Amino acid sequence: MAAPRPATNKIIQFKLVLLGEAAVGKSSLVLRFVKGEFKDHQESTIGAAFLTQTVCLDDVTVKFEIWDTAGQERYHSLAPMYYRGAQAAVVVYDIQCPDTFSRAQAWVKELRQQANQDIVIALAGNKADLAAKREIETEEAEVYAKENNLLFMETSAKTALNVNDLFLQIAKKLPKKDSQSGAASNVNLGESSNQKKPCCGSN
Repeated sequence: MAAPRPATNKIIQFKLVLLGEAAVGKSSLVLRFVKGEFKDHQESTIGAAFLTQTVCLDDVTVKFEIWDTAGQERYHSLAPMYYRGAQAAVVVYDIQCPDTFSRAQAWVKELRQQANQDIVIALAGNKADLAAKREIETEEAEVYAKENNLLFMETSAKTALNVNDLFLQIAKKLPKKDSQSGAASNVNLGESSNQKKPCCGSN
């Protein structure tokens, strides 16, 4: 949880969006960051979910307005409504699933082409607690992140590994201007329907 902020600390809010294939653990990362909790069976997000959390730096408190988007392909067309105007994005993949890493790279390319020019993008290799089953080597992701000027960490929503630090590093990279708008457009979150079976677990 966020530490109490000094009374003199100004608050700057930023819109942050999470993107990635279904079942890579986006919702679990947000739940761990916002509430310090983990659920073994996290329900699939329908459309998107909205949460807020603050990160305290030395001279400012960063308030994240977080949009956790659904990973199913049928919701892809909604994604621009969530990342439009976002100052930061976390693109998540599952270290066990090569397809999710390829999809993460596609999201990065889309953000570079269509999102804010100065958006801060972090790449999160999630489910690091299952490293024995990994199919994406850390070095491969590190090279990709460096080539594309991304923040990179391997995370585990289950054990909390690097989760808070990921958002802290994003907060440090964001410009600390006096005026930042984290307002999001009103969006239709879509209707619930049967979820496709994920390629891996849901943590």
